[in-house]
Amino acid sequence: MGTRMKTTIEISDSLAREARAVAAREETTLRALVEAGLREVLKRRRKVASFRLRDASFGGRGLQPDVAAGGWTSIREAAYEGRGG
Repeated sequence: MGTRMKTTIEISDSLAREARAVAAREETTLRALVEAGLREVLKRRRKVASFRLRDASFGGRGLQPDVAAGGWTSIREAAYEGRGG
């Protein structure tokens, strides 16, 4: 299965006891149990697709001249016009 790397991990005593008990009950090794768990977590995290915002632009010619000249203040005022903002 390729090369292996020896490493040390620190886990709580209670988790280690429970993992050893499961490994013994399933007649496997603690290493195999840890590898299986790590593979499962990594597989689930790969499945989460990154968010992509769809392109909602349109073929206009930019801001209207009266809004473009005023900068962000006029854009904000136009956005909240009639909404009490």
